[in-house]
Order: sequence, then structure tokens, then C-alpha cells
Amino acid sequence: MFRRGFILFLPRLVGLLVVACCSMSIVYMLACTPRGDNQQLALPRVHSPTVKEGYEAILQEREEQHRNYIISLKKQISQLKAELQGRTEQLKNMQNQYPDSLDIQLDHSKPEKAQANLLAFLRSQVDKAEVHSGVKLSTEYAAVPFESFTLQKVYQLETGLTRHPEEKPVRKDKRDELIEVIELAVGSLNKPDGISKAKPRVYTASDFVEGIYRTEKNKGTLYELTFKGDAKHQFKKIVLFRPFGPVMKVKNENVNMADTLINVIVPLAKRASKFRQFMQNFREMGIQQDGRIHLTVVYFGKEQMNEVKSILENTSKSANFKNFTFIQLNEEFSRGKGLDVGARFWKGNNVVLFFCDVDIYFTAEFLNSCRLNTQPGKKVFYPVLFSQYNPSIIYGHHDSIPSLEQQLIIKKETGFWRDFGFGMTCQYRSDFINIGGFDLDIKGWGGEDVHLYRKYLHSNLMVIRTPVRGLFHLWHEKQCLDELTPEQYKMCMQSKAMNEASHGQLGMLVFKQEIETHLHRQKLSSKKT
Repeated sequence: MFRRGFILFLPRLVGLLVVACCSMSIVYMLACTPRGDNQQLALPRVHSPTVKEGYEAILQEREEQHRNYIISLKKQISQLKAELQGRTEQLKNMQNQYPDSLDIQLDHSKPEKAQANLLAFLRSQVDKAEVHSGVKLSTEYAAVPFESFTLQKVYQLETGLTRHPEEKPVRKDKRDELIEVIELAVGSLNKPDGISKAKPRVYTASDFVEGIYRTEKNKGTLYELTFKGDAKHQFKKIVLFRPFGPVMKVKNENVNMADTLINVIVPLAKRASKFRQFMQNFREMGIQQDGRIHLTVVYFGKEQMNEVKSILENTSKSANFKNFTFIQLNEEFSRGKGLDVGARFWKGNNVVLFFCDVDIYFTAEFLNSCRLNTQPGKKVFYPVLFSQYNPSIIYGHHDSIPSLEQQLIIKKETGFWRDFGFGMTCQYRSDFINIGGFDLDIKGWGGEDVHLYRKYLHSNLMVIRTPVRGLFHLWHEKQCLDELTPEQYKMCMQSKAMNEASHGQLGMLVFKQEIETHLHRQKLSSKKT
């Protein structure tokens, strides 16, 4: 229909352009015609001795005027021809680009049909975008990440050197965009469904929990907004899409997460002191605040194993927590192997798997984000966590280093979005098994997470990639072992360099001697004066 529509519309367009060309030519002739009788040049008198020369000068002048006029007309005609040819090529390209699209002739004599065709075209844009299902992607760099936002803040990946990882929307267009989306979502929630006779609840912007959004340049912007539900652990989720025009409601659904269990899988070797810190966080956020959680620890070797088991058992007794599994493997540490074994060991119903590390701090809000952004057979969640810089560098000028909870703030002076890391991920166990799990040939540090991430990108599952405000990587000194392959060693060293401090803080360390020399000179100069 789109092809036939353009074929029918093309002659009309050509005719309109020809009429416009002729009209411009007539206007130009009227404007540029030589002066009339009332403004004629003074003619020489008949008996004047210069009659012949005068007429020749006038004729020559008139001939020059007409020649210039003809040249100008030819130039305009050539420009109009070029523009007409360009427009024709554009129409042909659009016709070739959308051979199966809807007929969107905007016939102004039938406004209802024109509006229906336009709405149908916009809805076809929704179908083409990655809204209802994922699309196969070639590399990890092809995935378009989401950015997240609340009523006050935006959490963004593209920070550059001047923007902050967490900030209030500075640009008015971005503020207006997010406010409009939240208002539309609230209006949609408060719209009567015509089915329930009970008095409906009135939603407000204060019920908004968080949202994520991303823009596909040739399709539009996808928004997913989460609101508080009618009861604890219940939420309302609104999906909106802006397809080069007005925002369109895609979905309005109730999301009940009351019975959605998360199995946190932690591979571990030694590091008992770090595990004790991790269990303090797990007890407060996972057991006390959330309560719908299971812990699987996959331990490699026997060194410090009894200490780790003791920490786990003490937490179980003091918190009356029985939902944990301890698996011991007598082999060399492999993160991918540990996570794979922990995922396959589960024998219960389909469960959300959260692949975690011992140096991770998470909040109860993050666990809800983990649930809300996964869906069996449809979506997996790859959060971008906030990675801490070295506290001894950040707070070196302070009398003491603040407590861990006081360090967990999102600023460019304290850390960065770890957008090159793919190790922390949430997915349903069924999706992990169906995708083939980890590559168990990868040993040691790094590589296994990217391999799994690529598997999901190459599937039809939608990969949700967004920075989250409730997931932190705690700083620890990184050791890059000689046993690593050259590629793994390079990745390890890059990660180590990124972890230490911001550009400004590292610069202060590099130029420390120069700064101290300058201060010393200033001090001497002030004494002399």
C-alpha cells in the first residue's frame, strides 16, 4: 500500500512544484520588468545631432538588461530542477526503505483517514523498535543502554568531563520530557477501566518509584516507569514509547513480586574478611528488609573454608535464616564455573538468579529492580553498578575515613559507573540454562561475563542495561596474577587503573611535588613581605 500511495502522490507533488516554479517566474518578471512609460529614459530630440548615437545607447542598454534577466531566469530554473530532482530521489528512497509500510497519504480532503493512517504508521514504528521483544545484535557495543531516573535525579552513563553520574536534569528539554512522561503515566493509571465497580485509587507523582529510558535514533524513545502498587511488594508498571511524535501507551500491567524469590550466587575462594562484610550487607538488606531471598555460596578449595562456613552459620542462627546453600569444590578458582554450578544446583521452581561477588554492596531497592527488569523468555537485566575509588585517596585529606555507609554516595569524586563490567546480572534460571550457561573453558579472572553477555545479545531476549543507584562495587586492592593470559592481564590492569581515583585526584598525585614546591615558594614570599 505504501508503494501505491507514493506512486499516486508523486505526480501531484511534481505538478505542485511545476506550478510553484511558474508562479515564481511570473512574480520575478513583474518585479524585474524594465521601467514603464512613466519612467522611461529621456529620448534625444529628433533634430539633435546625436540622435543615432542616443538610440544605439538605449538599445544596447535594453539588450543588456534582457540578457541579464534571461541569465537569472535560467539560473532559477536550474535550481528548481535540481530541487525537484532531489525531492524525487527522496521519495524514491523512502519508497524503497519502507516497501511494506502503511499507506500514509495525508489527504487533507479526508482528515479522519489521514489521522488514522498517521497513527497506524506510528504504531508500526513501535513494532519495529525493541519494545515487545529483543533483537539479535552483533557485538556488545551494539546494545543501546538505558538510563534511569527518579523524580529528582537522572542516573546517566554519558557523563564526559563536565556532567555528573547522578544529577538533576539541567537542560529544560530533558526536564520537560521526563515530567511529561510521568504525568502521562499517572493519567493513564487514574483513567477508569470501566470494569471495576470499586472506588479506584488515585495515583500521584509521589507514587513513582523509578524509571528507565533509552532512545533508538531511527525509531523513538522507550520509557518504562514503575509505581507503587496497592499492597507491599506490588507495583504498577507503565511502558510508553515516543515514535517521532506523541508518547503512546504500550502497556499497563499489574506486577506482583510478593512471591518472586532471588537466588544470590557468590563464588568465593579465601577472602573470609570480605565475606564477613558481605554478610552484614546481606543480612540487613536481603534478610531483614527484603525477605524473599536465597544465598548460594560456591567455595573453591579448603583454605579459610571453616571460617566462611562459621560466618554463614552464625548469620543463619542470629537472623533465623535457613535459605542458604553451601557448595564446596576442590579445584582452582573459576568465577564462571562457580556461578554455573550454583545456578544448576537449584532444584526448585524457576527463580531469578543474581550473579554477585563478595565485594558488592546492594540495597533492597536494587533487589526490586532486579525482579522488575527480568522476565522469563523475554528480558535479562545487566545493571551498571557504581564503583568506588580508593577511599585512602578520596579521603586522604580528612582526619579519618568515613564509615562504609557514608562512603556510598554517587559523585564523580567518589567513583564511576562501571560500564565496562558485565559480571553482575539478573536473569531467570530458565533463560540461563537455555542460553547454554558460562563457557567453562575460561579460567581465572575476566572474560566469562562478557561471553555470557554476548550470548544474550545474540538471542531474541531483551537486554536491559542501565545504571542503578543501589548497587556498588566496594574498592579493594586488585592483584593481577602472572598466570593470566595476555588479554586477561591487560583487562585486569585496565580495571586496576580505573579503580584508584578520578582524573583530578590522580593529577593531584602526579603533580604533588610541583604543588608542594609552589606552596613553599608562596610561604617564603609572604614572609619577605
